[in-house]
Amino acid sequence: MQVIHGTTEFGIEGKCAAAIGKFDGIHLGHQKLLRHILEQKERGWKAAVFTFDPPPAVLFGTAQDKELMTREEKRTAFGKMGVDVLVEFPLSYETAAILPEDFIQEILVEKMHTAYLAAGTDVTFGRRGAGNAALLRSMAERCGYEVHIIDKVCYNGKAVSSTGVRQAVETGRMEEAACLLGAPYDVSGTVAHGNRFGRTIGMPTVNLIPPVTKLLPPNGVYYSEVRLEGKRMAGITNIGYKPTVSEAGRMGVETYIYDFDREIYGAEIKVSLLRFKRPEKKFRGTDELKEQMVKDIEEGRQYHRLLQGRADGL
Repeated sequence: MQVIHGTTEFGIEGKCAAAIGKFDGIHLGHQKLLRHILEQKERGWKAAVFTFDPPPAVLFGTAQDKELMTREEKRTAFGKMGVDVLVEFPLSYETAAILPEDFIQEILVEKMHTAYLAAGTDVTFGRRGAGNAALLRSMAERCGYEVHIIDKVCYNGKAVSSTGVRQAVETGRMEEAACLLGAPYDVSGTVAHGNRFGRTIGMPTVNLIPPVTKLLPPNGVYYSEVRLEGKRMAGITNIGYKPTVSEAGRMGVETYIYDFDREIYGAEIKVSLLRFKRPEKKFRGTDELKEQMVKDIEEGRQYHRLLQGRADGL
């Protein structure tokens, strides 16, 4: 996948089918939109995604800078889906001031050679967000592109949105987040060295230090799944500062993987957070912490056995 980042001077060779959006979380609604452009590859056109970096809400201070997906996670996800070109258009006060009509003509038509355009009903672009679906439609024939405006996907009677996913994650409702995303909420990264406390008590863990921009659910213990080298493994994850055994005050994602005792420092893993179990707390000592960890791990085994039973149709 070609990634165009950090420049307004670019061009895509040949015609493309383009999708416009923020794509924070790549939820079910985004996936519906992306399927439309991916289908156009059969016509010999490249599938291209256009998004802003940073998102408009971050630039103008109307949203926090915590993301459902980091830039690297988005790139990986788009690549796996089959996107050919990802445009991460640099958004500044200057580039945000482009007239909506100029955005369509200069960027979508002249730079991207857009032959097919897909966008959501709530798409906005250009100065003060004045560009919208109606404008995309009105300029389609004159500019020589087809346009498809995608209706919202609904879940439990409500439109699926990044805001809804964010609210679910922020309150630890991981099953709901998974329903909106079509998959569990993930934290990806490189396994780092921890304080090795788990290994001293026979419960070795793997540690991730998440990017500061990554949105994390409330501190606590979660039933989880780890993906490493193409394999899926059941686990239980603590998100937080480990107040009983650490004075560093560093946020971490620490996972005990069942029946696994390899040292994998430096490996890339993905931790899927399946269900919230309990909040993080400071114990009176390491003995009390170990007792709770043993309980958490056993209850986690029961949870995963139940999940496996459902998957097997038992």
